[in-house]
Amino acid sequence: MLFLADFNVLKPEPGLLVWTLIIFGIFWFLMSRFAFKPIGAALKQRETDIQNALDEAKKAREEMANLQAENEKLLQQAREERTQMLKEAKEAAEEYRTEKKAQADQEYRRKVESALMDIENQKQAAIVALQNQAGQLAVEIAEKVLRKELADKAAQEAYAKNLAETIKLN
Repeated sequence: MLFLADFNVLKPEPGLLVWTLIIFGIFWFLMSRFAFKPIGAALKQRETDIQNALDEAKKAREEMANLQAENEKLLQQAREERTQMLKEAKEAAEEYRTEKKAQADQEYRRKVESALMDIENQKQAAIVALQNQAGQLAVEIAEKVLRKELADKAAQEAYAKNLAETIKLN
């Protein structure tokens, strides 16, 4: 214990200083050989990995910005196509409606014309039937009148002679 009682940190012994330097040199050599190079390589690898990750993150951000711009462009195109399709659909519907209205008007006119022709034909048929009935009635009335007036045989013969003379003159 005597040895420790004399020990002073501010005034080291030369033998202790030499052994401390030798041990420190051996420690430093071993550390540089087995620890510093792997630690340095690991730090260098970590630095490279971090830089690669930052570069990839930057690329990813750029790609995302490009994709977002492309998506916006596609959305704009889709909106324009939708607008165009709606416009075309409205035009087609309007054209179809106009065409159907024209067809309905044409069908209406045809039916009205057909109905008017039917009415005219029926009117003509009624007039002809009425004329036939009137002629038949006139003949029946004339026959009855003549039978009454020509009831005797002498009057009938005189009337027949008169008619025969009238027919020959014409």
